[in-house]
Amino acid sequence: MTKVKIKPLADRVLVDPAEAEEKTAGGIIIPDTAKEKPQKGTVVAVGPGKKDEPMTVKVGDQVLYGKYSGTEITIDGSNYLIMRESDIVAVI
Repeated sequence: MTKVKIKPLADRVLVDPAEAEEKTAGGIIIPDTAKEKPQKGTVVAVGPGKKDEPMTVKVGDQVLYGKYSGTEITIDGSNYLIMRESDIVAVI
């Protein structure tokens, strides 16, 4: 797990997205242009939450999120997503 020097505000969460699938179940290699955007990742940083709503996810949790959730950002050459906790649909 990477340590990042960023602290999300309020109910925001920083997620390290999983790598896109390289092959189909049948073994066909998927080209970069056809890869699906991943919908799961690992929580790397968590904000303090809102005054009346504490955070329910914690650093290290594996999560599922919506296909178009979050904003892509690059920190120290690594790509992350920053999103609201409400964009996370499940902890796995």
